[in-house]
This record gives sequence, C-alpha cells and structure tokens, in this order.
Amino acid sequence: MGVPGNFADRAPAGLAEAELFAVDAYRTEFDTTVVEVDREGSRLRLARTAFYPTGGGQPHDTGTLTGPGGMLQVTGVRRESGQIWHTVSAGSADGDGDALPDVGTELGGEVDWTRRFQLMRTHTALHILCGVIWADYSIPVTGGNMEPLKGRFDFPFPAMSADLGALVERRINEEIERAHEIVVDFLPRSVADADPAMIRTSANLIPAAIDPLRVIDIVGLDRQADGGTHVLSTAEVGRVRVTGTESKGKDNKRIRLEVLDA
Repeated sequence: MGVPGNFADRAPAGLAEAELFAVDAYRTEFDTTVVEVDREGSRLRLARTAFYPTGGGQPHDTGTLTGPGGMLQVTGVRRESGQIWHTVSAGSADGDGDALPDVGTELGGEVDWTRRFQLMRTHTALHILCGVIWADYSIPVTGGNMEPLKGRFDFPFPAMSADLGALVERRINEEIERAHEIVVDFLPRSVADADPAMIRTSANLIPAAIDPLRVIDIVGLDRQADGGTHVLSTAEVGRVRVTGTESKGKDNKRIRLEVLDA
C-alpha cells in the first residue's frame, strides 16, 4: 500500500475508493463500472480507477480496459472539472465511438506497470533532487516536468555550473542509498499552509479549496504537497545521473536528470 493504514482515514471522503492510485501506487488491476460515456471524444468516466491522470508535471498512465465487448487501450487520462476521463482506442472502423461500452458496463482495468513504475521512480528522484536543493540551499522550485526515466526541475539559482550538477548528482545518489522510507499523508490545509517547506513551489499553485492536502514524505529528507505516484523507498529509484545544467534566464536555472538501474 502507498498509504499506511494510520493515514488512510485522513483522506478526503471517497478518495481511497474512487482514485486508487492516490492511496496505492503499486496497484495495477481493478474492477469498475462505466458511469459516463463521451462517444465523440472516445472517452469513458469510471466509478473508480487506478489510472493516474496527467497533472503536477507527471504524465498519465496507460493500459487496458476489458469488458463484454473486448479490450480497449487506454491512451490518455485527464482530470476535467474534478472528474477523471479515460481516452480509449475505439474498435469501430469509422471511429465514431459506437464500440465503446454503455453506462453501467462492468470492466476490468490494468495499468501498464512498466510505465507506471518508471514514472514512480522518476517522480521520487525529482523529489529527492528537490529535497537536496532545499536542504543545502533553501531554494524552492520554479517549474518542472518529467517523462519515464527523465525529468527536470528549475530553481532560482543566481548562477549554474557543471560543478554544481556533479555535486547535486552525488548528493541525490547518497540519499537514494540511505533507503529513506516514503509515505503518503493527508494534512488539513491550515496545517500545511503554516509550514513554508510544505508547498515547495515558489508560488502556491494549489487551489485553496483542496483540503486536506495529499503530502509525500521522504522521511528524513523531504516532505511536500504532491498528488503523484511514488515508490515506497528511495532505494527503489536505482541511480540518478544529472544530464545537464542550463540557464533559462535570470534566477531560473534548470537541472536535468536521468534515472538508471542500480
């Protein structure tokens, strides 16, 4: 489980039942029911899902949904107005969406584990980078993005150098080797807002209406609000290589990294 039992009861009502990825990043199979169909857009909304939707710089999961009509490939997952939509490849030749299941159809879902685990390792590696920069320099993040096994964060350093990149790489791998436990917590917004280290972006981009906040805690290194999927120990990340350091303008410096097998 991605959330120890003593934290699960702090989650918003219904979250653990509807958004399975939020409480167990290692879960890849689930049963569900279709609750809404967008035939024009070849999209389905499900009663519950383990597919992570694009957000917070993390790409969506992919995988399959299988039901009475056969198997559908999940090619995109997005959250719109609070609802998670799954874009699927339609089976009909003319692509009009007639092959999509009807509302009420029971489906079995399976997340592509290879992609999911690569993204988990990458996202955790970026949090380790963020924790190292905060611990050593007290500098927040100004932006970031990732793909499987590659990612980058931007920081308001006054200057950037290859030497700094090499130092950061060493520090990240040291923290990986320490095998920090990683847990998920849910904190009241008032508690999170009182901790300047909790929301690590330079501008608080999380809407005030989100309460409680989901928090990723790399125990002993980094603790911040985050909605993505992560491994349970830094040791699972493997190794990290800093592949580039760039200046993107005044007080905006970029660190790129790649996640490797141990």
